[in-house]
Amino acid sequence: MIAVDEKGFYGNFGGAYIPEMLHPNIEELRDNYERIVAEPDFQAQFKSLLKDYVGRPTPLFYAQRLSEKYGAKIYLKREDLCHTGAHKVNNTIGQIILAKKLGKKRIIAETGAGQHGVATATVCALMGMDCTVYMGKHDMERQRPNVERMRILGAKVVPATSGSQTLKDATNEAMRQWINNPVDTHYIIGSVVGPHPYPEMVARFQSVISEEIKAQLLEKEGRENPDLVIACVGGGSNAAGAFYHYYNTPEVRLIAVEAAGLGVFSGKSAATTALGKPGILHGSKTLLMQTEDGQVTEPYSISAGLDYPGIGPVHAHLFETGRGEFVGVEDEDAMLAGIEVSRLEGIIPAIETAHAFAALNQVKYKSDDVIVINLSGRGDKDLDTYIKWGNY
Repeated sequence: MIAVDEKGFYGNFGGAYIPEMLHPNIEELRDNYERIVAEPDFQAQFKSLLKDYVGRPTPLFYAQRLSEKYGAKIYLKREDLCHTGAHKVNNTIGQIILAKKLGKKRIIAETGAGQHGVATATVCALMGMDCTVYMGKHDMERQRPNVERMRILGAKVVPATSGSQTLKDATNEAMRQWINNPVDTHYIIGSVVGPHPYPEMVARFQSVISEEIKAQLLEKEGRENPDLVIACVGGGSNAAGAFYHYYNTPEVRLIAVEAAGLGVFSGKSAATTALGKPGILHGSKTLLMQTEDGQVTEPYSISAGLDYPGIGPVHAHLFETGRGEFVGVEDEDAMLAGIEVSRLEGIIPAIETAHAFAALNQVKYKSDDVIVINLSGRGDKDLDTYIKWGNY
């Protein structure tokens, strides 16, 4: 049974490992989150905004040419068609409503590829709330269009200049800010990471993805369950959303795709399940890339959204129990897969999502299998990276 317990653990992973100064913030969330989310008013507002603002349900598209090439029935869950261009907005809609009901006046967030930052800036503009987004300086350079989108939406974008200047460092900066501003500020974490209740809360807001897949597949195939669900994993919010309603359906294979960078063992990788061991990062116990003495190893991926040294605790549990199948995809293979999908289906995927498509070359399946790939984001933000790579 895959489920979170009352202390926020999925098996051996999760919990809230936080400094004393963060306890009031986390306790307030933990004490109120379940109650507020269950209220009819919250649910009505959440569902209304997902429908009329985000544009849900997103289509489940039968990719005919991709299916012909790979010899299976391949469907794409089109999260790239969400407002803002990725799945991230599902979570920010839920958290901004929660923040308003908690009486918060100010929002902070971290972002890697910039999609969560854009989604946070978007809902803050919608709700008239002050927004500050922390982003690694390196990520700001390679995701410039998203930086400018955030600024146009009214957010302040603050560069994180420590470490590798990527997602991990942006999260560190956001955590520090939250400690210093506990009363009026809500921290919208973008992935299924952080202290309890964040991993489960984010997964629940993203679970609309698998909820829709079940209904759409029933309509198209006469059954709710595919044979495989494939999604990329950095922290893992899009994967958690795509897997959520299938956690306890063992006949559905859950394929989680990590960034192997220049090679799993090259020293330039973010393949956490291959390289990591249990440790504490950003408030929870999970699998973490680290040195022998417990120092966090700098991750690497060509995709800013997968450039993270750990995975969410639910994914660590899926890996440890064998419920999830984890594969690593190198930069070059991901880029080639992104171009292939563009040419075969007329959809330019985010480079994060391109990793999920590349897994079709690694995973075994049968010719009559139904495969759903969560197309978590569109590739507009990655055009500079595609251009610099240039192999098209």
